[in-house]
Amino acid sequence: MRITRLVAGTVTAGLLGITPIAISAPAQASDNLTTTTTASPSEAALVYGDDFYVNVEVIGSDGLSVPYGTSTLYAMPAGSAAWEPVATGTFAGSDFYDVKPRANTVYKVVFGGYAATSQYQDNYAASESAPFTVSVARKMTIKNPRGTFVKGKISPDYKKKKVLIQKKVGKKWKKFRTLRTNKKSKFQITLPATRKRTYWRFLAKGNAEFATATFEGSTIRYRSAAPRVTVR
Repeated sequence: MRITRLVAGTVTAGLLGITPIAISAPAQASDNLTTTTTASPSEAALVYGDDFYVNVEVIGSDGLSVPYGTSTLYAMPAGSAAWEPVATGTFAGSDFYDVKPRANTVYKVVFGGYAATSQYQDNYAASESAPFTVSVARKMTIKNPRGTFVKGKISPDYKKKKVLIQKKVGKKWKKFRTLRTNKKSKFQITLPATRKRTYWRFLAKGNAEFATATFEGSTIRYRSAAPRVTVR
């Protein structure tokens, strides 16, 4: 019996001297992900001087929004063959505000990609949105200082160019008269008026640089008052 107890004690003493081995979790590695960039403008057609904003989304191939890197808005104005950087956001999904094109312009957003700086970040490939176009019409300002006398101005520079005036007949617009602006891009005309309201439309035709500018109004003659024109 003593021998058995001695052996048991010896074994116990030997087991107590073993040093535990820590088991560590496997190291995390960065993933290489592709991205998709989407850009959505708030407006597709503007009047000269107005602005719009661009909503941007950059999604990784894991289905999540990309948290790192930056995106840049590029523009190609009418007549140009090269992309020009307009603004760079502070992060991948930054929206762009107060974008003010000066003529018809094609835009796109480019995400520049991102290289992980630690094992807890992922690598994101660069991508760019589909191009989109924002058209810009010249600004046509119409004033009615008295009666049916109308004064107009078109900007930017539209000197010595045609302004088409149309009259609405039934449901169709028909040519009434063509004017030409002066060297200050201004024009004027006195429109006829009857006791039945007559609708008018002014047009400055577009080209590759600008969309067609339009302005509509109406005239009517009252029995006890001078003829008047209503513009809107």
